[in-house]
Amino acid sequence: MEEGRANVSIITLTTDFGEGSPYVAIMKGVILSINPAAMLVDVSHAVGAQDVREGAIVLEDVAHRFPEGTIHVVVVDPGVGTERAIVYAEIGRHCFIAPDNGVLSRVAKRTAPTTLIRLENPAYWLTDVSSTFHGRDIMAPVAAHLSLGVAPAELGSAHGALAELDWPNPVRRQDRIEGAVLKIDSFGNLLTNISVDLLVGRPTDGRVCIVCGIYETWGIYQTYGEQPHGTLIALVSSDGRLELSIVGESAVKRLGVQVGTPVVVAWE
Repeated sequence: MEEGRANVSIITLTTDFGEGSPYVAIMKGVILSINPAAMLVDVSHAVGAQDVREGAIVLEDVAHRFPEGTIHVVVVDPGVGTERAIVYAEIGRHCFIAPDNGVLSRVAKRTAPTTLIRLENPAYWLTDVSSTFHGRDIMAPVAAHLSLGVAPAELGSAHGALAELDWPNPVRRQDRIEGAVLKIDSFGNLLTNISVDLLVGRPTDGRVCIVCGIYETWGIYQTYGEQPHGTLIALVSSDGRLELSIVGESAVKRLGVQVGTPVVVAWE
């Protein structure tokens, strides 16, 4: 990306602070005090507390939908105040500011980073830095300065490879695919790590059985409306993953499953 992004003012915020948290407003206040013209977008503040994996999945699903040059600030940071690095990363067409704790691991897997810089220059931080709120004191002001055109090289020195998390991949066998629940959305639907690509060329009618824990359903449908209310249904989600839902209800509440629950797609 080119230096001097004075015309780039979109800054997104993804945190585990909780909806309605004053901490979000505090970060926005810091950014707007430095760049009043910044366009602030809330991605999610409902990431589970200290759930780095969920934060990583949210970024993977959302970040690439924004315009080129968008600055994504991510504060899911259970290691705040420790020796973990805070990094600036250029990944694809986007910029990220986040703790280096694996929260960037899925977007970096999608597209390899081209620039990694460790935030070390306090000239772009707030004057007094708390040991427990680096989102306010370091990440927010750095994002604001970047949106005004500060060159990333001014932020610190080159950083090595990003921290990674273990992301188990689905296993495709001759007559089945073995995966797991990857995330649960706000409707209680179960999104798996089985992508639509793995289903290409396989029957999706009544010859396919989908098993999630102790529950099973037959067939992969296009819409929720193809089955009656209260029915367990499998379909391909809008983000291209195999989804399990209870029509008109919350699957996670009805079934009691969790992230990581095994999911098997098997053909007769």
